[in-house]
Amino acid sequence: MYPAPLDSPTRPPGSRAALVAALLCVPSLLLLLLVSMKWRPLLTLDGDIARTTHRWAVSDPDTTQTFRVLTDWVWDPWTMRALCAVACVWLAVRGAWWLAVWLAGACAVGSALQQSLKAAVDRPRPVWPDPVDSAHYAAFPSGHAMTAAVVCGLLLWLLRRYQVSTAVWRVALVIAAVSVLGVGLTRIWLGVHWPSDVLGGWLLGAMTVALAIATYAYWPGSRGADGTAASAAPR
Repeated sequence: MYPAPLDSPTRPPGSRAALVAALLCVPSLLLLLLVSMKWRPLLTLDGDIARTTHRWAVSDPDTTQTFRVLTDWVWDPWTMRALCAVACVWLAVRGAWWLAVWLAGACAVGSALQQSLKAAVDRPRPVWPDPVDSAHYAAFPSGHAMTAAVVCGLLLWLLRRYQVSTAVWRVALVIAAVSVLGVGLTRIWLGVHWPSDVLGGWLLGAMTVALAIATYAYWPGSRGADGTAASAAPR
């Protein structure tokens, strides 16, 4: 079984993605507001979870080291951006120039949104007397979590568009889910993000993907030089 096509003859192009984006916008803005207002129940919950996971990280150095490798190399934002760049080159080689530009632009918009929110909210990161890792810049939203959500979400849409086989689709779906969830959990475990930073990254990343898909229907050459319909699903 596969997801239904994004659009149908009776539904305007990108309408379902636009609806998803609108729905995701609500919890994203609510969480942003609560973090900005320093809502005490949220801060208390963040602190309780962070202190617990930090104790686990200190007492289990082997797992902590594994998570550091995963977060710094496998799921690092620059690794994700490199994966996106490879996809853009592949599309360009196939002659789908407009699609390659759209994919690069969507990832760039996601990065710009992430950095803008970090600067605007300017939330301090957790501070520990015995840190197991370090990170720079403001905490909200988690750049690792948001970048992984944006890149994995867009690449899944791209695979669906190119009608990959059932086996490839399922493997890609599992890898994407493990990557997005896994990188968020490593950031909390390593004590460099509050849980709500990661949740914000996931929500904002998913919203960015939905907005990008919604706008693609109106992008020049939206059917691409390869002739693949934007709403095609894998078979």
